[in-house]
Amino acid sequence: METTSKTAKEIYLEVKANPARARFGFGKKAVLVNVDPQKAYTRTDLFKTAYETDPQQMRHISELAARFRALDWPVVWTHVAYMASGEDAGVWGTRTDTPDSLQNIKFDSERSEFDERLDIDRRRDAIYTKKMPSAFFETPLQSLLVWHQVDTVVITGGSTSGCIRATAVDSLSRGYRTIVPEQCVADKHESYHYANLTDLSLKYADVLEVQAVYDWLDAQTAKAQSEA
Repeated sequence: METTSKTAKEIYLEVKANPARARFGFGKKAVLVNVDPQKAYTRTDLFKTAYETDPQQMRHISELAARFRALDWPVVWTHVAYMASGEDAGVWGTRTDTPDSLQNIKFDSERSEFDERLDIDRRRDAIYTKKMPSAFFETPLQSLLVWHQVDTVVITGGSTSGCIRATAVDSLSRGYRTIVPEQCVADKHESYHYANLTDLSLKYADVLEVQAVYDWLDAQTAKAQSEA
């Protein structure tokens, strides 16, 4: 095993700056999967379980959603919420039992609500409640992607080291080109955040500047308009 005195952020920035870094690239059609951008994890002024990496994260996520809808491409939002008993959190909910514990994000609680800064179209967008880290686990997400015939999954939300990573691994495992816009994901500590961006970059996904995703979506919109 290699050892280093570099920080996780320094290692990530080296990987990011490598011009020879291979990429999976974009495909022909994408889905936007916004993983758990709910108050328990986004409202740092309300909950100590929340975190913020890029202060513009919510704005970027909403702008991506608008571009996807303009292309008539699917937009998905997931959040976690549990029964009063917490039994649907399974073993994952057994380590602690405090007001901040995972299994105590109850249905219809403020912690389960999506961040109010987000632009969610509840008529058009798909909204799923999930229980485990991956957005694919026991949700209808896979069926939705088959129906829409997408080949690319763009993932936003949190946490980078938890639900983002799990969703990205499941996405790649199902054969999808997987894109993680850097400014659109966040974690509790920069060490976890950058270590997992490095791992995602090297193994499971293309970690890109959000502007690169905007540019690709804008190019798809221009192409669609020229063909109309």
